[in-house]
Formats: sequence, structure tokens, C-alpha cells
Amino acid sequence: MPKSQDGKLELLSDKNSALVLVDYQPTMFSGVGSSDKTIIRNAAYCSAKAASILNVPVVLSTINPEHNGNFLEDVTKLFPGQEVYARTVPSFDAFEDEKTFAAVKKTGRKKLVIAGLWTSMCFCYTALHALRDGYEVYGLMDAGGDSTPDAHKYGVKRMLQAGVVPITVESLVSEWMHDWGNPKAMELVRDVYSRYGYMIGLR
Repeated sequence: MPKSQDGKLELLSDKNSALVLVDYQPTMFSGVGSSDKTIIRNAAYCSAKAASILNVPVVLSTINPEHNGNFLEDVTKLFPGQEVYARTVPSFDAFEDEKTFAAVKKTGRKKLVIAGLWTSMCFCYTALHALRDGYEVYGLMDAGGDSTPDAHKYGVKRMLQAGVVPITVESLVSEWMHDWGNPKAMELVRDVYSRYGYMIGLR
């Protein structure tokens, strides 16, 4: 079995992965028609909140914030003082921006959990770039959105065909937490699981 496939059998943890969120900005959200915007927003927020609780490195990227608006404030407030990388190149691929990709490399993590708006463009192209550079990429699919259901669907399919591992927020948080013996488990229940879904009857 190829080494890259071996790595994907290792569960994500707070010690081996980083989270990359791309273009969660007001104008980008306004064009989303693939599914419920509140669910997408909550998925992005909950992944970031879980990362902040568990000290998982997070990289935030925006495109043209002067026009598209700033990154979601409820996410950036979780990481006070941390730079949000406004790409200096007008690329759909966040990793074509040197500062953004340098921040990812600085984490030292080879497993990247990536999500963004829109699925078929900035999310997909960034994930493909990471694959080309040898990272193991996990696509946070319920945090993705696009202009139409088909745009999202085929953006996801393209990533899967390339080797991106699909994941959802509850699965991600559970892998990071690993088990109920984690000292942060109840904080995750209160601030993440209960906000996002019905997984263990928390609403």
C-alpha cells in the first residue's frame, strides 16, 4: 500500500493536523445557493471553535476583503491577534499566496483539514494544491458551499477523485477529541456539539 494511503489510516488528532478556512466572507456567502447558509456557517465556526479549544493550528485566508468583506468575525474572535491572510495575488487557490502557504508550512503538520467558499473553486483548488505538495488533505464538506447544488456536488466529486478524504464537523471534532476521557470533552459538548447537530441528543 502506498505510503500516502497508510497515512490516511491514522486518525486525525490535535497533534498531527491543522485547519485551513478559506474565504468565509459576506460577499462570498451571499452567492451560496447550494444548501442552507446557516448550516455552512455553523460548520465553519464549530470547526474553528473546536480547534481553539484543542489548540489545533488554524490558518485563515481571504480574497479581496475590500470588496468581499472581512472574514467572519465570530471565527476571528476565537484567535485574537492572529493574522488573517488577505491574499496578495487574486487567485482562487489560497496557497498561491506565499504568506498563506508559509503559515501552513510553519505549523509543521502534514494533515490539513480544508474548507472554504466556494466548493468548486477556492476550496477545491486549495485542496488540490496541498495534495500536489504532498499533504494529506481532508475536505470539511459540510462547511463548503457554492452557487448551485451541482457546483458543490461536482466540486466535492473532483476533490474525492483527486484523493481528498471527505469529513464532516462532528466526525472531525470526535477524531480530534479521540475519546470521552479527553479533559476538554465537556467543553466541546457545550460549545461545539450542542451548537451544531443532533449527534448525541444535545439540543
